[in-house]
Amino acid sequence: MALQFDFIGIVTADLGASLEFYRVLGVDIPLGQDDAPHVEARLPGGMILAWDPVSTVRGFLPDFDLPEGENRIGFAFRAQNAAEVDSAYAEIVDRFPDAARTAPWDAPWGQRYATVLDPDGNSIDLYAPLA
Repeated sequence: MALQFDFIGIVTADLGASLEFYRVLGVDIPLGQDDAPHVEARLPGGMILAWDPVSTVRGFLPDFDLPEGENRIGFAFRAQNAAEVDSAYAEIVDRFPDAARTAPWDAPWGQRYATVLDPDGNSIDLYAPLA
């Protein structure tokens, strides 16, 4: 048997807010899905990123509670350059003020780096190599 990792699932308290947040990050998510029981988006390279509202998960795990706190799962989005990190961070924080976590900075490992939180508190890093 040869299994292939090809799916990342996010359980969300607010599906519409989560989908909009990831659209701002450039994930191609079909519109009109804000009330769906399950949403999927195929990422470049074939990986699937999916969302399930808490109500869907409770359909098969009745006692499910969404974990609280940051860093339950982390994602990183690579930008083309440092200016794009700054721009993406500014757009996200403008549209989602509670998303602000760590403003863009030049990391000692040679990247422009910033961190935002999605509507469920998941950590999203934005980065690009420094010139």
